[in-house]
Amino acid sequence: MSPSPASPSGPTQLRADCGRCFGLCCVVPAFAASADFAVDKPAGQPCANLRPDHRCGIHTELRERGFPGCTVFDCFGAGQQVAQVTFGGRDWRAAPETLPEMAAAFTVLRPLHELLWYLTEALALRPPAELRVELERARAETAALTGGDPAQLRAVDVAAHRDRVNPLLSRAGDAARSRGGTAGPDRRGAQLLGADLRGVDLRRANLRGALLIGADLRGVDLSLADVTGADLRGADLRGADLRATLFLHQAQLDAARGDARTGLPATLTRPAHWTALTLTPVRRPARAAVPTRRGRRR
Repeated sequence: MSPSPASPSGPTQLRADCGRCFGLCCVVPAFAASADFAVDKPAGQPCANLRPDHRCGIHTELRERGFPGCTVFDCFGAGQQVAQVTFGGRDWRAAPETLPEMAAAFTVLRPLHELLWYLTEALALRPPAELRVELERARAETAALTGGDPAQLRAVDVAAHRDRVNPLLSRAGDAARSRGGTAGPDRRGAQLLGADLRGVDLRRANLRGALLIGADLRGVDLSLADVTGADLRGADLRGADLRATLFLHQAQLDAARGDARTGLPATLTRPAHWTALTLTPVRRPARAAVPTRRGRRR
């Protein structure tokens, strides 16, 4: 997605553009030494790997150097919104006094941009007319919130706004899962860590918030499955069909494993760390044709 013009009433875009940010994802969050991060880093302190030009000094070696958590973080464009719109291009390195307010703004804008991404995806699913009106209203309200100044952003109750929007997103997912057929199994919030799901029919399944860490999904057809908030860290997606999966975003793919046979939506990118090995073909169960989003390739 190419950057759109900055606007005081809405976000610049919903995909990270690091060249227009000030490395906020390397400054604002706290890191805890773990499998995801090689070191501890307190909130608000620049990472030791952040260069003066706001670029990561080990970007091409993050996984090898013990920072896989950095590779799966997605600000949904909140970084450049803070840098270029909220603070009008002022760099915290040149104006250190702006950093606390900039960090506070980023903490609010990041979840708002994520909601905007989900609302945009929901509208692309061609929901029923009444629901479309509600989704469009929610998207306009969320976009308006992102255009606030630092003081206005501090006053935003993100949790309350999310609680108002999430039921609409759930309804949009349910409508898409049941269109032209019967909705699949309800696995919302399911504890499926390390589960062997090969051969399990998850078409049209509700997997919102499911914990699929390390799950074996090789060859599984996830067409019209709602994966909003599903944790796919380390999940094996080799040969899986994700071409029509609902609410799948890039960070989920980046956190998982896959290969050249994993079917992806045209809007997402095959992660560089996925293996390109061609393994024994996986047989998928026969299935009826399912509707796809307008403009997406099957």
